[in-house]
Amino acid sequence: MNWTLALPEIVLAISGLAILVFGVVQKRENPFFSCSMLAMAAFFITGLLVLFTPDGVGYNHIFVNDDFARFMKILSLCGAFLATMMSVGYAREMEIAKFEFPVLILFSTLGTMMMASSGNLMTLFVGLELSSLAIYILCAFARDQVRAAEAGLKYFVLGSLASGLLLYGIALVYGFAGTLEYGGLQTAVAGTAALPTGLMIGIVFMLVGLSFKLSAVPFHMWTPDVYQGSPSSVTAYMAGAPKIAAFAVLLRVMIGPFGHMTEQWRLLIELVSVASMLFGSIAAIAQTDIKRLMAYSSIGHMGYAMMGMAAATPEGTRGTLVYLVTYLFMNVGAFAGIVAMRRKGFAMTRISDLAGLGRTAPGMAAAMAIFMFSMAGAPPLAGFFGKLMVFYAAINAHLYALAAIGVISSIIGAYYYVRIVKVMFFDKAGEAFDRPPVSLSFISVGMGLVTCLFIVVLGPVSTAAQAAAQALLR
Repeated sequence: MNWTLALPEIVLAISGLAILVFGVVQKRENPFFSCSMLAMAAFFITGLLVLFTPDGVGYNHIFVNDDFARFMKILSLCGAFLATMMSVGYAREMEIAKFEFPVLILFSTLGTMMMASSGNLMTLFVGLELSSLAIYILCAFARDQVRAAEAGLKYFVLGSLASGLLLYGIALVYGFAGTLEYGGLQTAVAGTAALPTGLMIGIVFMLVGLSFKLSAVPFHMWTPDVYQGSPSSVTAYMAGAPKIAAFAVLLRVMIGPFGHMTEQWRLLIELVSVASMLFGSIAAIAQTDIKRLMAYSSIGHMGYAMMGMAAATPEGTRGTLVYLVTYLFMNVGAFAGIVAMRRKGFAMTRISDLAGLGRTAPGMAAAMAIFMFSMAGAPPLAGFFGKLMVFYAAINAHLYALAAIGVISSIIGAYYYVRIVKVMFFDKAGEAFDRPPVSLSFISVGMGLVTCLFIVVLGPVSTAAQAAAQALLR
């Protein structure tokens, strides 16, 4: 048992408990800021440990540390760090200025890291539930707001249903394969030309449960209401780290143990991808609330990311991983702008509230325009390279119809992204927003630079993604 493989998770868990005790014993009225700083420090230190932890399998084959796990953990930690920083500026106004808030983000991130390193289906489930339970509370954290309480309740009820389906799928897989370990599953199905019917049904139930976490169609029904009702910094976190972790599990399970059975599950992934892309693009057109628009946008983006998974090649896996990198940073940047949409201390979330932003706050408008064009896939921004890589992988895997539908949905989606830019720069200016805190300005500028200059880091990111993809095939 090599316990050092899980050193980053151990350090993060101990840090969470220490911050919780620190918040309880503090004599000051509200230690939220101090606890947030400590949580961000814990994320940074954990990230360094992730980079230097050696590869290996530990804890009786239930925990795996490799390039793939390392890649997904770093992404999750980046999302958690940025979401915590985003919450600092407007915590009091959003009614989340309580020291438990960063602790919940920390433990949710711990769950996502466990999912990325899972070598066993029960490790997967425990990590997923640890992450999900914390997010249920985060969604309803502003409990005096009716919408937040409603969002938390909806997510909890539907999330519990999805967890039940996932657990039932795990039980079926165990019943027919006789093991919960990924390596054992690969051995159990290695000599079979076709999966047993019961095992295939179990895999379908697992895909349903994980697709819910990805908000992929037709398991997306919770997304618009939860995105709209939750505090914006929670929404920013929820749109990043948990979805990255769900993709980590999907890729590790489907490309790993069932990688040679691609033809038996590829059609299901294609259908979910197509439905998510088209529905996300079309449903967003009629939205007037920017958080609901971002919810439908995230549904579409998950569809694009699944194109690489449908290809079921190292090239496709690399494309999906690069797409998740670009999605994380442009999504966090966009939500930093949404959090800054406040007038006289009150949150503004209508798209029409952005009218004339190019004249009242040109810097914020320029950053938002960069993120919108990137999400639309305009070159040479980050979103363009993400879509290019998954489309290229789909075409090389002869999934021409899937790639064509992806292009069509991208064209449809460009309409509502460009509409936001039009509202900001060409509509009549309204009352200016409040001056944003330094933390939000830092995130907007930083994410804007990453999105604009992604071509500079595309090589190293692509190399890291390629190494992660190869780790799944060992």
